[in-house]
Amino acid sequence: MTTQFARSPLARPATRGSRSAVVQSATVFARDVGQGLLEVSHNSLALVGLLIVGLALFGAGRADVRHAVEAQTLVWLQARHDARLPPVVASDEPDLGEPDAIARATAADPRDLSQTQAAVAMFLSHRYRVAPEPVSRLVQEAWNVGKLVNLDPTLILAVMAVESSFNPFAQSPVGAQGLMQVMTKIHDDKYEAFGGSHAAFDPVTNLRVGVQVLKECIARAGGLEAGLRSYVGAANTGEDGGYATKVLAEQSTLRVIAAGGKARTTVARAVQSESPPRSRPSAAPAAATPPDAGDAAPRPAAEPAATPEKIALLAS
Repeated sequence: MTTQFARSPLARPATRGSRSAVVQSATVFARDVGQGLLEVSHNSLALVGLLIVGLALFGAGRADVRHAVEAQTLVWLQARHDARLPPVVASDEPDLGEPDAIARATAADPRDLSQTQAAVAMFLSHRYRVAPEPVSRLVQEAWNVGKLVNLDPTLILAVMAVESSFNPFAQSPVGAQGLMQVMTKIHDDKYEAFGGSHAAFDPVTNLRVGVQVLKECIARAGGLEAGLRSYVGAANTGEDGGYATKVLAEQSTLRVIAAGGKARTTVARAVQSESPPRSRPSAAPAAATPPDAGDAAPRPAAEPAATPEKIALLAS
């Protein structure tokens, strides 16, 4: 026998009352939370306001702070004004870019050189206060050209150091130009292979032409020291003002560096010779004359007199 229980009519009002209590509790909770957040916000704004007033009073009493704030505000306003300006149309400005310009630069990364070459390049960079990248390229070229013509690359670099202190635009009063101070007008035929005499101011070209002249002077004179005197224009007089000694001292220092040794780096400063300008057919020292390896200060070389016989001999 199945017994069925009828739902009590008193259960429905109890359920409805529970739901109403839950809703009322949630409403009260939400209202309390909102009221709390509002109070916190009011208090926070009040604190911010008090802080601003305090900073304003502090800044009003400090002229330096006030000026700094005014400057920052002016910069901000100027930036906002510039931001509102219409953009500049690219076609209104000339395009000065030249992506191929890097090909004209005489430079090399010292990290691409051998350990020996890099050591010499960094020493010369510090000693003569020139950038390591162009010096690295010249060191690299001295090694390559020296191997081709059977000249010690440290000798080539030593001549450049004494002649121009690695200034590719150096010029003597008598017209010796570039890194190795070649007399361009006398040796203009050697520049024909490089496009003309203006190539004298291309560092690599000047190095190559200078090496040709130096090689000829050594071969004609029959020895290194005599060849250096011939290069400086003192072949007949025999008095080069210490030029050969300076070059050989510089070469000795560079050999020590190349062998992994250390040498004192004395910064070379330009020294203007007070002696009258001379005419040197092969090459002439630049105004900037570096010191010897052990000198604390540079000494200008004496200027030997030129003779027509000397000019004719070295120009032939």
